[in-house]
Amino acid sequence: MRLRSTALAAAVAALVLSAWVPAAAAQGAEEGAAPGAAARPGDIVSSAPSAFHPLPGQPTGTRAWKVHYRSTTADGAPNVVSGTVIVPQDGRTGPRPLVTYAVGTVGLGDSCAPSNNLPYGTSAEANLIQQLTLRGWAVVVTDYEGLGTPGLHTYTVGPSAGHAVLDAARAAIRLPEAGLGADTPVGIMGYSQGGQASSWAAELQGSYAPELKVKGTATGGVPADLMKVAAFNNGSYGSGLIFMAAAGQDAAFPELKLDSYLNPAGRVLVEGMKEGCVAIDAIAGSFKRISDLTTRDPLAQPDWQARLDQSRLGRTAPAAPVLQYHALGDELIPYAVGRQLRADWCARGADLQFDTVLLGEHVSGVITHSPAAANWLADRFAGRATHPDC
Repeated sequence: MRLRSTALAAAVAALVLSAWVPAAAAQGAEEGAAPGAAARPGDIVSSAPSAFHPLPGQPTGTRAWKVHYRSTTADGAPNVVSGTVIVPQDGRTGPRPLVTYAVGTVGLGDSCAPSNNLPYGTSAEANLIQQLTLRGWAVVVTDYEGLGTPGLHTYTVGPSAGHAVLDAARAAIRLPEAGLGADTPVGIMGYSQGGQASSWAAELQGSYAPELKVKGTATGGVPADLMKVAAFNNGSYGSGLIFMAAAGQDAAFPELKLDSYLNPAGRVLVEGMKEGCVAIDAIAGSFKRISDLTTRDPLAQPDWQARLDQSRLGRTAPAAPVLQYHALGDELIPYAVGRQLRADWCARGADLQFDTVLLGEHVSGVITHSPAAANWLADRFAGRATHPDC
């Protein structure tokens, strides 16, 4: 009974391209750029009305749009990412805050993309997002690179995810129907995979998107060091995430040649994961060791180690304040990994508050601490003083 419930928790927990232009772009739709201007990250390629429902059919008093917008791969090449812009219809006519929200792991298949689930009430984090829209905040939810667009999702590739989160904010601000503007105060929020993405956005913002008026980042359950996270989960109920991450890294960096390391069982598992969502993939890959599915360990190779190190956080202090939180009993992302990120950011002078979630584990951490994270962002939007504890 214990193993069954834990595997199920791992499945839910993992809450944790080449350049592509959709048909609308082929018709010359450059909605975010002035006529004749060069395409920029965050420019909208296409937009269409969508919907936001935390549960099937549940009304939210919002308008929503699915957008495709320009962004940047981990290696600096242009790409196109999809996402959803959500704006409360509350009669407010003045400026409102915008939260660029990074979801946790949903899977590698396109059907798992938030933009394909938010309209139908089947997105796992929609109730957490609704907590933000009920405050009157606009929210934009990226699908990340390759999730909902051609190519495989570059799962756990930190720089790509950080770009996608920041460019989602740019796209929301440039979407005329959203009613936002260049002076819109921006918050960044995410947990688990979304914690990695939001933390990367926080580190990159000062250099990549300095024009965004970022007031703070609330980030939790952060897999800041992928090598340590892989070692922790190898052979455990979270081991499926290792193979999903390997597929994501290989999607971003084909020279890694993941397939050349996999044995027949490994190829079957990874190929299935590429089409699946997390509830199935995490269970299918649980309690397997890397040695069970490979002819040799890719994580022991210098090229793999270098690419995983490229996604390691903590080398740059975020330009805006940060709330970082981590469950003491996190069974997927070691608490020690979160504490090391805190130490690295503090050493570089970050304005950082670290909250230890004393009760619960990985999944419950995002649920129980989301009100505190939203309250912290509300204080940043209100211009209140921070309380760093480095």
